[in-house]
Amino acid sequence: MDIIKRCLISACLLMLVACGGMPTTGAARDNMLTDYGAAIRWNEFEKAQDYIDPVVRQQQPMSDLETERLKQIQVTGYEVKLREVAADGSIQQTVEIRVVNRNTQIERIVTDRQTWRRDATGKRYWLVSGLPDFSAR
Repeated sequence: MDIIKRCLISACLLMLVACGGMPTTGAARDNMLTDYGAAIRWNEFEKAQDYIDPVVRQQQPMSDLETERLKQIQVTGYEVKLREVAADGSIQQTVEIRVVNRNTQIERIVTDRQTWRRDATGKRYWLVSGLPDFSAR
């Protein structure tokens, strides 16, 4: 009976140690998503581009026209409405972004549907859906 108790205690301790690393990964992921949101929230679009998947950045570089359009808006709010983490580690996130046109002072809401993928090492997430589309439609 003593051996069984020791085995159970050892198994429980191993499970606790194994689970101990999970919040760090989740916390790191959440911090990264928060940092990206802060970059958007404070109109730091150049900084926000650093979160975009390098392949996507190369295939769809930001034009001078898009850069000038971003200068005409002021982000006034960034709120995550939905976040889902898939079994493969990818993230689908829906964000409500409030923006004001600096010329007209009219506020509107943009819904940004983000897709994030985890890199091969599992240590970094990349935004594959690109920056939010702020163009008026």
